[in-house]
Formats: sequence, C-alpha cells, structure tokens
Amino acid sequence: MNRMPRAAEPLIREFASAFTRPTYPRFVILWLAAILTTGRRTISNLLRTVQRLAPGHPSRYHRVLSRRCWSSWRLARARAGYILRHWIPEGAVNLCGDDTVDEHRGKKVYGKAGHRDAVGSTHSFTACRWGHPWVVLAVLVKFPFAKRLRALPVLVALYRSKEWDEAHGRRHKTPSEHMRQLLAVMIRWFPPRKFVFAGDGGYGTHELARLAHRYRSRLTLVSRFDPDANW
Repeated sequence: MNRMPRAAEPLIREFASAFTRPTYPRFVILWLAAILTTGRRTISNLLRTVQRLAPGHPSRYHRVLSRRCWSSWRLARARAGYILRHWIPEGAVNLCGDDTVDEHRGKKVYGKAGHRDAVGSTHSFTACRWGHPWVVLAVLVKFPFAKRLRALPVLVALYRSKEWDEAHGRRHKTPSEHMRQLLAVMIRWFPPRKFVFAGDGGYGTHELARLAHRYRSRLTLVSRFDPDANW
C-alpha cells in the first residue's frame, strides 16, 4: 500500500468500505496491475506484471474473486458516487445502457449459454457466442481531454437464458427487466439527482416506460419505441 500512486489514492480509498481488511490491499494491487497489464487480464498475468510488488502466495490473489467476501453493490455505489461528485456535480446525469456478450467456452463456466452476437449478426445471418451476456449501465462523462463523451460503467447484471433459469428454478428476467432494476438502484442511491437514460429499441419497453412514469420528475427515458405499442 505504501507504493500506491498519490494521484490514485482518493479514488482507490473510495472502495475500501466494500472489502474486508485483508482483502483490500490485494484488491488494490490487482486494480493497479490491471491498468499496467497488456493482453489478457487474468490473475496470473496481473501477478506477472507486478511480480514482487504482490507479497504472499499467488493463490491469495486468485481467491479475491473466487472465495473472498466483498460487496459488489458497495463497490458500484462508491464508483458512481465518485463520478457524480467529481465530474457531474450538478444538473441531469446522462446514462446509457446496453447488453454485451463476454465469451467463455469452458465446460464448467457458471451461467454460460449461447447468445446472439449483435455485432457479428446481420439481417440474414445470426452469429452466436457462448458465454455471459452482461447488462451494463454507464454514466456519460465529458472529459476536457476528449472530444466525445465517455461511458463509464457503474452497474452490471448477468443475464441468463430462459432455459438456464428454468433448469435452475429461477425466475427469468429479460435484459430490459435487469436494466429496470439497475436504474431503480441509481434513483434510490442518489435521491436529489435527475437522470436521462438512453438505450436502443430493446429497452423501449413497457417496464422501463412505467419506471420512467413513476419517477417522471427524476427519470427521462430516450429509446426507440414500438410504433404499435399500447400507450
């Protein structure tokens, strides 16, 4: 911890409350190593980057993600709060959302299924990828060094196929329903703020429209809606 860059200390210390005391220093090392590592950011590659700066047995760092108890919700809230305080201190917060498939072909990967790849698919061809489709909610930020807005992810939800949910006795949720939950969390976390959410036609649903109507003084939905929808 004494090797932490001073410029990064305010941001990293925001995340301390999400971890236990033994896990937090290992998280910091992995976090900094992920910034410096090129190529695949596996735990083994991260440890090769920092080498002796990561004390202890390598298995301790693998267990940070596989076995250690830490709160992803606290981590997300700390990140979102930091972004809003430092980059959007006032005015409406622009949000965007989409779902993306992270490919994992292993036989023992939890929650893995075949999903349509929107990037590789066309009107006449449907590409399929095996892995995890993540529903991502991001905050749009305009940095002074960039011409375009940057989307900073703050909340994610794992979408599981209907077949997988039925096989494991879970209630199936569509990507739109996952996004509805993520937006409701942001509204609850930051009660004074107003949000503008933009998504593609997959998020122009009645579920999100009802949420926007319920919080119409704080949430605006921008999306392509079905022309035959029942208004």
